[in-house]
Amino acid sequence: MRTFFVFIKCKLGRAYDVAANVVENVDPCPSIFSISGEYDLIAHFSVENALDIGRFVNEELHKVPDIIDTKTIIAFNTFSKDQGFRGDEASA
Repeated sequence: MRTFFVFIKCKLGRAYDVAANVVENVDPCPSIFSISGEYDLIAHFSVENALDIGRFVNEELHKVPDIIDTKTIIAFNTFSKDQGFRGDEASA
């Protein structure tokens, strides 16, 4: 699985509508959060390795009405208490 996050900037006053639209219509259904700062929302996606993330963002997310800008961040590794550190196996 590949994990990525998309910062989403919305038309003024439309962030909640955009969030609802993304959750209802973009598959896989992401976790989406309202945030402060330059962007209005951040969406979390986990997709199959074979999926082209750029094409997914362009063809699925950019068609959602009232989105005016996005910024995609691709995650490399997960660090958490329950999963531990899965770093360079060769150094073990």
